[in-house]
Amino acid sequence: MIRFDGVTFGYRRKPILEDFSLEIRPGERICLFGPSGRGKTTVLRLLMGLEKPRRGQITGAEGLRFSAVFQEDRLIPGKTVLENVTLFAEESAARSVLERLGLGEVLDSLPGELSGGQRRRAALGRALAHPFDMLVLDEALTGLDEAAVENCLALIDEIARGKTVVMVTHDRAHARALHAAVVEL
Repeated sequence: MIRFDGVTFGYRRKPILEDFSLEIRPGERICLFGPSGRGKTTVLRLLMGLEKPRRGQITGAEGLRFSAVFQEDRLIPGKTVLENVTLFAEESAARSVLERLGLGEVLDSLPGELSGGQRRRAALGRALAHPFDMLVLDEALTGLDEAAVENCLALIDEIARGKTVVMVTHDRAHARALHAAVVEL
C-alpha cells in the first residue's frame, strides 16, 4: 500500500499541499479532482518520486514500475510514433496498443505530422504498452473527441485490470468508466 502521511509541499513560498494524507491500495483506481492549482499534478509527481515532500512522508512506492501520461505529450520529434513507443515497450505490444488506439496507419509518421488527438493517443499508447505496476494519468484524455475517449477508457480499463491507476481528470464520467474512487483536493 502506498501512503502519503502528513505530506506538505510547495514551490518557493507558495504552499500547494499541506498535511495531505492518502492511501492507495494495490489494484485500486483513484481519480483526483479539484480546481486548477489545488495540487493534483503535484500529488502525481510526489507519487512517482519526481518531487520530494517538504514535510511528511510517502511510503510503499519503492520498487514499483510506473508508466505515465503527463499533461504534455512528450513525444520525441525526430522519432516515429512506433519508435516513440518502442523506447519503453516491445514492438509487438507497441503495435498492438497503437492499432487499438486507431493509430495503425500513422506508425511511421513523426509527431509533427500528427493531429493533436493522434499525438495524445500516441502518448497514451506509450504508457499502456510499457510494462507497469501503476499507471499515472495526468489529464491524459484532454483534447480527444467523445468516441476516442470511450475507446481509450475501454483500453485503459482492460490493460490496467488488476493494476493500480491514479488519474487526474476534470470529467467525472472518466472516473465512472474506470470504476475509480474519487478523491477531492
